[in-house]
Amino acid sequence: MNLCLLCDEHDDTGGTLCPGCTKGTRVRLEAMPVLYRGLAPLLTPSVSAGQGRSGKGGPAPIPVTLDVLDIRGPGGMASLLESWVDAVRHERGMPEQPHTGSPEGRVDRAVGTLLGHLPWIAVSWSEAGDFAKEIKELARSVSTMIRPPDNQRGTRIGNCPAIDLSGALCGAVLRLAPGEKAVRCEWCGNQYPPFVWAQLKTWIDEDTKAGNAA
Repeated sequence: MNLCLLCDEHDDTGGTLCPGCTKGTRVRLEAMPVLYRGLAPLLTPSVSAGQGRSGKGGPAPIPVTLDVLDIRGPGGMASLLESWVDAVRHERGMPEQPHTGSPEGRVDRAVGTLLGHLPWIAVSWSEAGDFAKEIKELARSVSTMIRPPDNQRGTRIGNCPAIDLSGALCGAVLRLAPGEKAVRCEWCGNQYPPFVWAQLKTWIDEDTKAGNAA
């Protein structure tokens, strides 16, 4: 009887990962391409900035978070997954393969390769615990970026009523973040300080009514 290298529970199968951790690792690997694509909207720059109903245009600010750039960039998720591909292939005596193409394509290819090796990883590989732990932490980190925990997201105010230069309604969910004095739209960049909250409510109510009538 062995101990699972991830959860430290007894594993009757004699492998390096127990069936539960093997399944969890498979699910997280399968989710990686979806999580990677889910970060793309967070890189969309602001198209307006201001405190009113319409934006004023101007230079685009940096993306919402540099952490997103780190994971979406060539040295992020793609490289991490590929490093495990290389480690597995080396351990199994397979020749190295070049990692080429777009980061998105590299993520897809690395995930497919790791899923193909997962039965061997779960049974035989001494590094299975470190591998499964890193995949678990990566999945949790990216998931938190896409959908932060409720206690970090703040109070829901409504949908952003800002209208961009093309006349399109933003409509992103507005939240008052903990400790913040102004409501800021994470999508379009518009800010709503306390002195415009009464007008903000009016705009939100108008847009909600118009949406229900449509």
